[in-house]
Amino acid sequence: MTAEQIAENWERLLECINTEVSGDRKTKLIEFYTHYEDRISMMPASSFEHFHNCFAGGYVDHILRVVECAIELYSVWERMGANNDDYTREELVFAAINHDLGKIGTEEGPQYLPNPSEWHRKNQGKIYTNNPDIPFMMVPDRTLFLLQEWSIPVSYNEYVGIKTHDGVYDDSNKPYFKASGKDSKLQSHMPILLHHADHMASRIEYEMWVAQNGSKPTTPTRAKNGEFQKSNRVLSTDASESAKDAFKSLFGDAE
Repeated sequence: MTAEQIAENWERLLECINTEVSGDRKTKLIEFYTHYEDRISMMPASSFEHFHNCFAGGYVDHILRVVECAIELYSVWERMGANNDDYTREELVFAAINHDLGKIGTEEGPQYLPNPSEWHRKNQGKIYTNNPDIPFMMVPDRTLFLLQEWSIPVSYNEYVGIKTHDGVYDDSNKPYFKASGKDSKLQSHMPILLHHADHMASRIEYEMWVAQNGSKPTTPTRAKNGEFQKSNRVLSTDASESAKDAFKSLFGDAE
């Protein structure tokens, strides 16, 4: 991903916050993201190249994709007869924007550091490594900790959505997703929708990585208007050109 694409994605993220978040917390959220701009804009979304978006700028690209997947799935659930009245669009988008925020680390340092081990980079695809100098926290827990640290209020729906966005891949979420009692079931389907959006985005990003590394699967592309389209376009094997083509396909030309 080029520096230009990283900058364009950053502006799109700020525009999303300005458009979708309301009240005082919009101002606080913009202050938070501006404070960590250099770190967040350059972060990867994961540490292994075969996970998803393991490259500089990959985090913001992932967040934008999760937001669009969530909005698209919101329409699908509504069209299929689900009750969307138990949460708001703002709650859904706020949770999507911030679901992985804990990956930025702490004020003292980032979570992801370039892996100094050439062997691990070459043989395991572990491009980044976790920073040993910051205290361990699970990503959702750190996300919620950072938001409260900056006095950014979170609703019940947002809290549960962020906390459980990994679905049953995280054992601690099982009481939410596998509750059998009437009173212990999820209050809305928003956490399920958000998990599906994150899972969808991550899988799309994996398929794009596969395409860039020689395979030729049909890859979904995101149009500028946010609608998903099916394309048989195969990304170029040239790294800089493929990133450029992918960006244009997903977001369109910058305004």
